[in-house]
Amino acid sequence: MKTDIDIHNHSHFSFDLWLTLIKSHPEFKAKRVELFSSFFEVKKPIDEVAKVVKYYDDLCNSINEVIGGNIDTFEIYLLILNSLEVDLKQIHKEQLEEFYLKSEDLFLKYKPVVIFENLHQLFDEIKNQGKTINILSNTGFIKGKTMRKFLMSENLDQYIDFHIYSDEINCSKPNPKVFQEVKNLIKNQDLDLKQVLHIGDNPIADYKGAKNFGFSAHLLTYKI
Repeated sequence: MKTDIDIHNHSHFSFDLWLTLIKSHPEFKAKRVELFSSFFEVKKPIDEVAKVVKYYDDLCNSINEVIGGNIDTFEIYLLILNSLEVDLKQIHKEQLEEFYLKSEDLFLKYKPVVIFENLHQLFDEIKNQGKTINILSNTGFIKGKTMRKFLMSENLDQYIDFHIYSDEINCSKPNPKVFQEVKNLIKNQDLDLKQVLHIGDNPIADYKGAKNFGFSAHLLTYKI
């Protein structure tokens, strides 16, 4: 997708991931629901499982945005399993970890689609001007460690000076602590806040969150 990001009047660029740079592979979510259902031996119909997964994905994302915390991936799994009437007393953390690894393999097989047009070219241009880039993403089902693997597989990791994921710092955009973490990790500590441009698709988490902290912000509004 084309965009009109002004790279000349800023020195550091912070990018959201989901629906900013990438979107899910069209088959991934359905495959993950099938895996979830079979792995945990869920007795409900697959379409009901899909609805419950989506419900808790959306709900936990909203809670994270409102409170500014981070609901753990395994907590989301347990909420879904409980709703699907699976006995949580029979579930052990090792099973959750094993399922996560299987879902990560699935994610890297059905990799997200890069939706930002000419992304490598844009990142090249930014880096060639001696400027810096970070990824700043709220996470849910997909942890930051998995996103790093994906970005490496796309040869995008080479451009990124640092990554910040909500599951790793235990807080989510628009919490100002998240944007403070960006500020703390920028090498040039004398940089004026307005020289940092955060780019994302979410009016509250990305645009308002960055603006309230004092960064510049760019809201992407293209249709997915």
